[in-house]
Amino acid sequence: MSGSYRPEMTQAGLSPTQAVLATDEYQNTRELHIAEERPLTIYIDSYEIVTLMTLGTQPELLALGYLKNQGLIKNIEEIKSVQVDWDVNAVAVTTFADRDDWKEKLGPRIVTTGCGQGTVFGDVMEQLENIQIKPIEINQSRLYTLLKNLNIFNDVYKNAGAVHGCALCQDTKPLIFIEDVGRHNAVDAIAGKMWLEEIAGNDKIFYTTGRLTSEMVIKVAQMEIPVLLSRSGITQMGLNLAKDLNITLLSRAKSKHFLIYNGKENIKFDTELPVKLEVANVKQD
Repeated sequence: MSGSYRPEMTQAGLSPTQAVLATDEYQNTRELHIAEERPLTIYIDSYEIVTLMTLGTQPELLALGYLKNQGLIKNIEEIKSVQVDWDVNAVAVTTFADRDDWKEKLGPRIVTTGCGQGTVFGDVMEQLENIQIKPIEINQSRLYTLLKNLNIFNDVYKNAGAVHGCALCQDTKPLIFIEDVGRHNAVDAIAGKMWLEEIAGNDKIFYTTGRLTSEMVIKVAQMEIPVLLSRSGITQMGLNLAKDLNITLLSRAKSKHFLIYNGKENIKFDTELPVKLEVANVKQD
């Protein structure tokens, strides 16, 4: 699926890792790979917006998704070009309007718990009031298949560690998988890809290796995705927002295990599992 309009864009993705030498406990010198971490400052019409720490593999998509999720630009046709220049560690986003009111539009910022200090601009919370999420039903068996299919990804993590991965999925198939040093960067890059290619989120599942904080729930809601799935845990504010926004929320999802914190009614339990010994504090419905 491709969009009818695409801004002029560079293709400036860099390698996500580099080889270094390390000494192990036996005093042996080994060549290993470590994750890159580069600053990338986003400018709109020459106005500095934010500096993100990133692997640098998808800088154009990261910039697009960040601007979309922050509500700074609502229509991709407003963007003339996205130009990345690693000599100055910057991406210049130029609009057709060449506006000069970005300082007023940015307003107050909230520093989130995202790795690398993500930010959420104040009016984003107000924009959530207009979002209507329609739940979708998921079969337990197909959820297990999706988790199995996701195991073939995480290339950078397997090679170097120190990164998070996010995926846009449909049924049992991962459609887009992106890794970055912060999970908020990975989700923004996916949002940028969806925006650029006009990919709808209403029938999708979003997977992340990172924890489900308020920021993650907000970003998934902005992409109108009804299901958020994580290998990690959740926060109280993330759970509260998921309930308010009608997002099915599952955490600790790995192999045959998962925990549903919101939207149990949207999961169809169609898999017979081995009998499990009773565990303290487990409530049977």
